[in-house]
Amino acid sequence: ETVQEYGRNLLLNIGLPNNKLEAWRFTNTTHLENLVKLPLVQERDEITTIESSEWADKSTNSFRIILNQYSQISDQVKLPKGIRKLSSQEIKKHIDHLPDENLSHEDWAWAMNYATTSQILALHVDGQDLPTLEVIMPALKDTLTSTRLLIVLDKCAKLELLQIALGSGNSAQSHLLEIHLGENSELNHGYVALGGGGASCLSNLAIKQEKGSDYALTMIQKGWCLSRIEPRIIQLNGKSKTSLKGLQISTEKEQVATHSLVRFDGPEGYLNQLQKAAACKRSHSIFNGAISVPKIAQKTNASQLSRNLLLSDLARIDTKPELEIVADDVKCSHGATVSQLQKEELFYMLSRGISSEQATSLLLKGYCQEIINSLPIEAGRWKILDKMLHNIKS
Repeated sequence: ETVQEYGRNLLLNIGLPNNKLEAWRFTNTTHLENLVKLPLVQERDEITTIESSEWADKSTNSFRIILNQYSQISDQVKLPKGIRKLSSQEIKKHIDHLPDENLSHEDWAWAMNYATTSQILALHVDGQDLPTLEVIMPALKDTLTSTRLLIVLDKCAKLELLQIALGSGNSAQSHLLEIHLGENSELNHGYVALGGGGASCLSNLAIKQEKGSDYALTMIQKGWCLSRIEPRIIQLNGKSKTSLKGLQISTEKEQVATHSLVRFDGPEGYLNQLQKAAACKRSHSIFNGAISVPKIAQKTNASQLSRNLLLSDLARIDTKPELEIVADDVKCSHGATVSQLQKEELFYMLSRGISSEQATSLLLKGYCQEIINSLPIEAGRWKILDKMLHNIKS
């Protein structure tokens, strides 16, 4: 309730973001105006989740949770060994203060989640040979759905986490995921956001890594009128490893964005970040990747690369890598490219009897496969590659 009140007061004070704010400079704020007009679910009885035929079948190698506005895991549901619900005292330990007490106008999406989320699902992980945790976040028709998920990994714990956000029609979603990785723990995290129609999705990720932890995040986005993923990763005491891979495909008049921040609060940290995007028709793709290396983070090794395909003369791509380095003994690099499909490669395939449409599809498949291969293995059941390549036209 305290966080809700804080979020609502902040929203009242700052209003909707505008394009004068650096974090929202490229955003079509009309989408945000439509989002805030949607009603919230008022009662738990109002929630009805229908499993679509497009959902992947359940697997014996994964544990599925359907997360919505009022999701709860009852005591009758048997969680896999090594995963348990956090107690009220444990939850309070992690959120007894406002996660970002200095939120500003640019943090509007975070304030939106604080203001509209009424439940939190909190899990503790202390095992290693665990099934994949599969969290599905479906849309509700003509409704804004807000969820908050907290996962705490114990020392040396290992987990594969696959989140699937599904949107359709006139709906909107606001998701907040908070993860705390204990010392020497490992998490392979796949975040797949597949929209449809006029749906919008705001996704916020707050990740804290203790010494020796290994966090790999693969982000996939396609099909949203407006989609925005904001991962914020802090290596608390150094000597941690972070891998970020992203793929966003936009078509029609969609706008798809990734705004990432990685901060090193200790020495000998490692980051490898690769962000890809393909923009078709009149769509707009945005990437803003910030890396912060303060003086304490000596011997940091961080690399960031943004590779983009412009598949239409009417599409638009904005990419902005940022490095803020104060430490003097580091190895950091960044780069960004915007190009079209290589004519030489297309010509090579055409000369061997492959049609122009097939050649384009093969090149795009190879372009996407590099990122999709990094998802948890259970993501294969969702046929992500087929969904990403569907209806891609210039």
